[in-house]
Amino acid sequence: MTTSLKRKRTVDPAAQKVLDRTDAGGIETAYDRHDEQEPRCGFGELGICCRICDMGPCRISPFATGPKRGICGATAATIAARHLIRQVAAGVAAHSDHGHDIVNTLLHTANGSAQGFAIKSPERLYELAAEWGVSTEKKSVEEVAREMAELALQEFNRQEGEIRYPSLRAPKATVERWRRLNILPVGIEHEIVETLHRTHEGVDADYKNLIMHGLRTAMGDGWAGAMLATDFGDVLFGTPEPVRSQVNLGVLKKDEVNIVVHGHEPTLSEMVVAASRDPELIKLAKEKGAKGILVGGICCTANEILMRQGAPVVGNFLNQELAVATGAVDVMLVDVQCIMPALVEHAQRFHTKVITTSKKAKIPGATHIQFDEHTAYDTAKEIVKIAVDNFPNRGPVNIPDEKTDLVAGFTVRNTFTHLGGRYRATFRPLNDAIISGRLRGVAAVIGCNNVKKVQDFSHLTMVRELIANDVLVVMTGCAATACAKAGLLQPEAAAKWAGKGLQEICEAVGIPPVLHLGSCVDNSRVLVALCEMIREGGLGNELADLPIAGAAPEAMCEKAIAIGFYCVASGAYVNYSPAMRVLGSAELTKFLTEDIEEVTGGKFSFEGDPVKAARLMIAHMDKKRAALKLRPMMYAPVTPDITK
Repeated sequence: MTTSLKRKRTVDPAAQKVLDRTDAGGIETAYDRHDEQEPRCGFGELGICCRICDMGPCRISPFATGPKRGICGATAATIAARHLIRQVAAGVAAHSDHGHDIVNTLLHTANGSAQGFAIKSPERLYELAAEWGVSTEKKSVEEVAREMAELALQEFNRQEGEIRYPSLRAPKATVERWRRLNILPVGIEHEIVETLHRTHEGVDADYKNLIMHGLRTAMGDGWAGAMLATDFGDVLFGTPEPVRSQVNLGVLKKDEVNIVVHGHEPTLSEMVVAASRDPELIKLAKEKGAKGILVGGICCTANEILMRQGAPVVGNFLNQELAVATGAVDVMLVDVQCIMPALVEHAQRFHTKVITTSKKAKIPGATHIQFDEHTAYDTAKEIVKIAVDNFPNRGPVNIPDEKTDLVAGFTVRNTFTHLGGRYRATFRPLNDAIISGRLRGVAAVIGCNNVKKVQDFSHLTMVRELIANDVLVVMTGCAATACAKAGLLQPEAAAKWAGKGLQEICEAVGIPPVLHLGSCVDNSRVLVALCEMIREGGLGNELADLPIAGAAPEAMCEKAIAIGFYCVASGAYVNYSPAMRVLGSAELTKFLTEDIEEVTGGKFSFEGDPVKAARLMIAHMDKKRAALKLRPMMYAPVTPDITK
């Protein structure tokens, strides 16, 4: 019997059913490996263990006695800050490399050398060209795309000046603050390199200076790398529109070939969806005894093909092993990020073939088929055929019944239309709702699952508390999947969970109380939406004035830290849990959770209880509302019943 049974692991009934079976069969999952790691290293959890140089590792005592400096003299604050901004740099690299690949694929498409790809939204391309000051007169779509892609690639390795988007999109007062603080990046890669240099042995020892450069580095994610991934992804794959689909393990089909795409980049997964509709492959699937071919997703690849293709979502991060354990997954196709190496060993207990596709993310024991834009469709067809051929090799199949309807596909552009109508597309109704007290504000709840927490519980509990208090919630990534599984991404959820003011808006406009904006790079859509709120007027002059807050209540990886940093740099209040590894330094913790607000207008909190965290976010919104002298809230909050 596994030790994981001693604690609650998930609030998702589908996940629990599969976990019951893996427990009974002695099949290891991430929950078991978590328990094997106990007790954790307290020094590591507090961020006061340094392994940067080979004189160490050094540990700083959090108690009255014991070493207070490392061998070089670095304090707890220096050690924790160095390691923290290295995590920021890694997170920025992950999102921005994603963006680089999207832009590069657009360039190949413009040059006619990317097989199967097309520029699906020339309208969005022309909008971006106008924003960037690129002439489109007497140019073909391909010529404009080529010029835009070449300019975009310069954002990665620019050596002077500053990244493009902040001055184009952010409020003037916010840009002026960033320039005063010197936290506008020169280029994405420039700041990552400098972070690694600053944190080398014997360089920057001032924890405040380190954190300020961490903010600058993170700005290269939200205001460059991720923003490019979103904008150029919309150009290449099409701008999302609201779409209905389904979510949870129950979307898998016993009588169909099931391909689960997992990771973060949409380039290959878009081709796999297209290949799954190929008449020859469908005919082959039927010859093998299947009724068809289903492509579903896990993590942010799921959100990419959900937003644009309406593909079903199999689950979020902690569902990846559970999907295989249903016995129904014929191929688990992975690209980059959030892929557990244990998947290969896990899949060997079933018939599932794990296929890696990136030179950056190979796993011993997996089948590797290198993805190349020049042969994209041929590669996709090869992978789909492997899945079809594997269908007859299934053993016992146990797919949970649970699946939930959802509405996704929201963007800044189509939200204009939802709020203001086709002929007056604007954020004015949103601003007016906040000014009048019908809405308290807007919260972005993002991030992953963390095996240290009960899967999905913190996301659901926090979001229900927020919408009950008339806070419009926007979500991305695995957090959105968590709430989708619980039905919060349906318009009908407003009547059940939302406060009266938010209910009125949802009923009038026909939207859910929780809006799914896409994958983790699509947090850039949130930044653009906030800029539009300032531009519309009545809610202050800079981003830090807005009654907004963000949270990552089940944070798991370095990308989440980078997101948190660029949000705080942009003036937002951010609750992050489990806490970043800084609590071993009282100085650094105070700077991140208190003092930095005087610098950027934003700050962190590390509250682990999701209800308390939501109330801290609400209190921050109320503080901002008071500063703006907005009207009192129209309605008293409802009390959500978290047992429903």
